[in-house]
Amino acid sequence: MNYIGSKFKLCQNFLPTTIKSVCGGNLTQKIFCDIFAGTGIVGRTFKTSVKKVISNDIEYYSYVLNKNYIENHREIKNKNEMLEELNLLPLINDGFIYKNYCLGGNGDRQYFSDDNGKKIDTIRTAIENWKDEGRISDNQYYFLLCSLLECADKVANTASVYGAYLKNLKKSAQKELILEPANFEINENEHQVYNMDANELIKEIEGDILYLDPPYNARQYGANYHLLNTIAEYKSFEPKGKTGLRNYSRSKYCSANTVKEEFESLIQNANFKYIFLSYNNEGLMSVEDVRNIMTKYGHYELAQTDYQRFKADSNRLNKADSTIEYLHILEK
Repeated sequence: MNYIGSKFKLCQNFLPTTIKSVCGGNLTQKIFCDIFAGTGIVGRTFKTSVKKVISNDIEYYSYVLNKNYIENHREIKNKNEMLEELNLLPLINDGFIYKNYCLGGNGDRQYFSDDNGKKIDTIRTAIENWKDEGRISDNQYYFLLCSLLECADKVANTASVYGAYLKNLKKSAQKELILEPANFEINENEHQVYNMDANELIKEIEGDILYLDPPYNARQYGANYHLLNTIAEYKSFEPKGKTGLRNYSRSKYCSANTVKEEFESLIQNANFKYIFLSYNNEGLMSVEDVRNIMTKYGHYELAQTDYQRFKADSNRLNKADSTIEYLHILEK
């Protein structure tokens, strides 16, 4: 899934190498927490090498992704049969996505082709019915729902984020949505996923390694990925404006007036020995801001690397091809 701020490339070397060098190469007895998880790529990177992953995000679509990719850790029974059945269901014509986010529904919005909008409604309705009927377990439910989110994202008629749709259907949006498996790493360890405000959750958990990847700037993830929340929750509401927004919470990490106080509260309440903060040179907090806060609570170090800018993020204000990704390190 294309995702603003994704740490996929950093997870190939920089993050695991740096974290292991600080915490020791063998992490098998460590509890690792990814408290702003997003798509869960960091937690997934460490899932098979640590004792337990605690994953959290306040966005519900992220919760669904991580319930599958992190919390699911054993094979899903009958997954191919379920996927095949869902792919072959006759399409319904009065679902929420088709009516509100496809041209054929009300003629205003075109986030999906008409047929793909109908298929999303059809599959999403069936998954919920199967759960209500007791036909599927929670593990199967989140596997199927995560699979739908991933496959719907592949055929979305957007420039990677859902802040707006494209005027004409792009080539990938013209393809038929085919439900494919959202496969995850198999291992023997139990993992835990939350859907909470990070500053509240931090008071309830403890572990060894805390990884922080909060929003960097005024961008609200609830607006840029609102349609994924709509598919994941699948509850009726009145979409707002041209883009069909839903109500979303505004993070204190996205305001220059509140970010430092919110960040320090998180650090202060963290019951973890090692804390790693990913942040870049375009964030609301400067390197000095972060250093001044972290040094109050233990030994501080800084690592950094150049990082390719997210393609859909090359806007009018930011013309550089790359940013500097900082990894702030605190041993409490």
